[in-house]
Amino acid sequence: MNVDVLFNPNSVAIIGASRDPGKIGHVLVRNFIEGGFRGPIYPINPKCTEILDLKCYPSVKDVKGGVDLAVIAIPAKFVPGELKECGEKGVKGAIVISGGFSEVGNVDLENQLREVCNKYDIACLGPNCMGVINPLTRVDSVFIPTYKMGRPKLGAVSFISQSGAIGGAVLDLMARQGFGMSKFVSYGNGAVLDETDLIRYIADDDKTRIIVLYIEGVRRGREFFETLKEVTKKKPVVVLKGGKTAGGAAATKSHTGSLAGNAAVYEAVFKQCKATEARNLDEIFNFSKLFESQPFCSGERVGIITNGGGLAVIATDSVEENGLKIAELSEESRKKISENAPAYVNVKNPLDLSGDAGADRFGVAVNVMLDDPNVDAILVGVLFQTENIDSRVVSLLVEASNLKKKPMLVVCPGGEYAEVHSRILENCGVPTYTSSNYAIKALSKLVDYSKFVNKK
Repeated sequence: MNVDVLFNPNSVAIIGASRDPGKIGHVLVRNFIEGGFRGPIYPINPKCTEILDLKCYPSVKDVKGGVDLAVIAIPAKFVPGELKECGEKGVKGAIVISGGFSEVGNVDLENQLREVCNKYDIACLGPNCMGVINPLTRVDSVFIPTYKMGRPKLGAVSFISQSGAIGGAVLDLMARQGFGMSKFVSYGNGAVLDETDLIRYIADDDKTRIIVLYIEGVRRGREFFETLKEVTKKKPVVVLKGGKTAGGAAATKSHTGSLAGNAAVYEAVFKQCKATEARNLDEIFNFSKLFESQPFCSGERVGIITNGGGLAVIATDSVEENGLKIAELSEESRKKISENAPAYVNVKNPLDLSGDAGADRFGVAVNVMLDDPNVDAILVGVLFQTENIDSRVVSLLVEASNLKKKPMLVVCPGGEYAEVHSRILENCGVPTYTSSNYAIKALSKLVDYSKFVNKK
């Protein structure tokens, strides 16, 4: 099956298009138009002649030109018949938004859907899914309006989600935090294309640096395991497994019709395949933004720079608790920092620049540690509440991060003023955290994966 047609179609038909702004079929047409999809958009509805100034067709077979992709949002019982018409039309990709299949016990209807797609070689996502967003080609089959859920900018993270709700929340958070996305796909019940097919496809996507995966269960355990093991040799995979508890497993069955499986087995598979397991949505972001934006690093020696002694202490604890090491600064580094700092600054690692430090003092320390061969990664803790700290610190941190000499993470605890500067840093590709523990845990995952890559 041509999976690529889902992400890069030349034309799209919306089956179930509607003039009613409250209907999913209306939102889908609007999102394709407002998102700037470059090819023809064909609304399909036998009761309408025009929707949002686009000619509407009774059937996909009535469209004069070719149709690459069909997005289907109609009652479940009509879906197999519409897919059959798509097959006869020569449509090669379909996204079935409609629910009402195996997740509610309607297995026979889902089997009919699968049989039609297999007969006509239709690459089909769903049913019961949100489909695809590709910022590059402006494909957007997510049925949530853009004013309710943001769309991330173009970037290097691809997110594969079994759940539409989790996928939607992650998309909105990515947009809010300035995250860059290569591709998003929600596959729902996975009747035709499942997580294994999608991981294989994304693994070969040269625009994707890191794959993020949310799964509740897998259909082809052995193939999934073998595929994941090969994919992590190419690029990192961050995975969150839902349905680990008995209650969660039961909820999974009624959500996407999947069997959750034994949590310990999944954990062992992830560890053996060198996939980075996240325990919650926060960790997905904490890990992913570091993997996406910073160079790989198999060294364990961390340099810490702050303008607050307490931050330095907590960061040091985090380094040791996560199996990393405090770097020993070179004699040359200590000398350069001493020459540019007041006598009351104790030049060692962790380096507390003192509460009166400004951008210049931070700039010297950061650049010295970037050049110090004894330092593998740098954690910069900035208290924006202090008198001499302002936006100039943001500029120097962005400039230093852009050099890509070694991983650099920034911790900015605090309220609104700190949050504003954190968002600026994030939008400029600097991984920023509210806690040193979150930052260092993410760094430990990057180090673990980097060691694996370097051994290959």
